[in-house]
Amino acid sequence: MLAAAPLIPLIPLSNLLFALVPVLVVLAILYRWSLGSRIAVYALVRMVIQLLLIGYVLTSIFQTDQSLVVAGVLAVMLFVASWIALRPVAGRRREYYWKALVAIVVGGGSTLLLVTQAVLELDPWFRPRVVIPLAGMIFANSMNTVSLAAERLFSEMKNGVAYGEARRTALKAALIPITNSLFAVGLVSLPGMMTGQILSGVSPLIAVRYQIMVMCMAYGSAGISSAIFLRSVQPSATPSAAP
Repeated sequence: MLAAAPLIPLIPLSNLLFALVPVLVVLAILYRWSLGSRIAVYALVRMVIQLLLIGYVLTSIFQTDQSLVVAGVLAVMLFVASWIALRPVAGRRREYYWKALVAIVVGGGSTLLLVTQAVLELDPWFRPRVVIPLAGMIFANSMNTVSLAAERLFSEMKNGVAYGEARRTALKAALIPITNSLFAVGLVSLPGMMTGQILSGVSPLIAVRYQIMVMCMAYGSAGISSAIFLRSVQPSATPSAAP
């Protein structure tokens, strides 16, 4: 009797190179349109190196039974996410860093706590194989919305828009990607967690429950984090404060 083939095949490194084809197309477009491709190339190389390294690191972390190790990993993720979130306002990054950190800690951290302890009821609470991937999704989502909110806020204020109106516009703009995802999920896209579970053989009905959890935590962390960051910028800020 033939053994069942694995649902998710191992990707040979030679095959993985084909994934670079659409990337090279985009780089060619950037070069052709005189937009420059140095940042894109740097980001891609950095992505590959980071993922290769984290693959080895996570192998060890997932085997730990020390809560302090998991807490340390979460702290590093938060510090880095807050720094990256302020790329659009790099000129005043140090000034806004702690505000971004507080926003992501409160918005993302509270969401992670709720999901892992109330929804999933993890035991122990720090199970690294669950907590760290979920934290990555939540913190990255908060990071992106804070980044979009910061960019839009200061762009509006630079154009002479009052802080209150600029804040409303910035929050609305920051939530566009996640709102679009809510509309598209199940119709246009099958998101990462759901796709991964289905490919692993999990029933689609079970995978749907997890995806609902993911979409709720993504939207919640996005809205809370971006709102806290926008509110933390004092109304006394003027258009000239924008970098």
